[in-house]
Amino acid sequence: MQNITILGATGSIGLSTLEVMRLHPQRFHLYAVSGYSQLDKLADIANQYLPEYVVVNTQEDAQRLSTMINSDCDATILFGERALCEIASAEQVDAVMSAIVGAAGLLPTLAAVKAGKKVLLANKESLVMCGELFIDAVNKHGATLIPIDSEHNAIFQCLPHDYEYAKPNSSGISHLLLTASGGPFRELMPAELDDVTPEQACAHPNWDMGRKISVDSASMMNKGLEFIEAKWLFGVDEDNIKVVIHPQSTIHSMVQYKDGSVLAQMGNPDMRTPIAHALAFPERIESGVSDLNFFEQASFSFESPEKARFPNLFLAMRASRLGQAATTALNAANEIAVEAFLNEHIRFTDIYKVNLQVVENMHTPTLKTIDEIIAHDKACRHLAQSVCASMHQGREK
Repeated sequence: MQNITILGATGSIGLSTLEVMRLHPQRFHLYAVSGYSQLDKLADIANQYLPEYVVVNTQEDAQRLSTMINSDCDATILFGERALCEIASAEQVDAVMSAIVGAAGLLPTLAAVKAGKKVLLANKESLVMCGELFIDAVNKHGATLIPIDSEHNAIFQCLPHDYEYAKPNSSGISHLLLTASGGPFRELMPAELDDVTPEQACAHPNWDMGRKISVDSASMMNKGLEFIEAKWLFGVDEDNIKVVIHPQSTIHSMVQYKDGSVLAQMGNPDMRTPIAHALAFPERIESGVSDLNFFEQASFSFESPEKARFPNLFLAMRASRLGQAATTALNAANEIAVEAFLNEHIRFTDIYKVNLQVVENMHTPTLKTIDEIIAHDKACRHLAQSVCASMHQGREK
């Protein structure tokens, strides 16, 4: 029996994790959960799974949640960042699902790493914001890191069992192939992107995701962040990573070897597959996902991403080469810009303009500590907010 903490339990990854756990009640016990604003969902989870701890954002949320939990659930309700770190690093916890979206997931995920936990990483921002420090902490504290993003989990499954971190050549690897669906705007002309709405951006053709991640997928910033994440997860140079658009989302990613072989991980587009793989690793368990029916697959197609249509992807690749300050700046700016777009304060194409301006102005500091990274992140957000405010004012005139 493994005790599991889920950080971000009310999001799509958190809910999918609970679905997999429900199939295996003798293997997994929900020790603790956290949620941000969806208290109704969090109360339902607490009432059904009876965790020991539930963490919310504020004291007011904690008080409200206490009135929504049934008498059968005697969970301790906590609030704030410190509580998140506590449920991620508690001695009783065996594995932590890190599924908080954005920079808010960094410190609790690091707390789990420093406690030597098995960390199921769905929070890509942890590596985008402080990749080198994060990986150093994993190695120092003996944590186990398993990626949950379907692409990185696919690569993880396709790597040789004796793969040495940061030594792809010694494993016969030529390069990693990150697949991307292309999102809902794959066939739009770049000039048409100015007028797309938040609802259109959130209508992903293959995956059911939260609004922020859906917008990132539409702009392919999500793939850009995954590019940066892959660099740190597998210890490879940018030249060893390629992005290929695969609209069917059946091949989740691939590893190409020097002998000409390509190993691909395939399956229906459902996050329960990588979640089940990571929860039970190195075993295989039922995930609840239906088998892939090859006789129903019309075709597999592949395309190169176009810079004019997906400039955020290429900006992320550039930021990765510039270094930690640039990728931290990119992540901070993008979170602010996507929120502004969802609130209809800026256009979809303005997201790239905000990101570019912040990266160009904030890519030079050398960041050596978590405190320096957090301070840099804050400064980048402040600049991004100013840029978004100016754009919003310009639209209103």
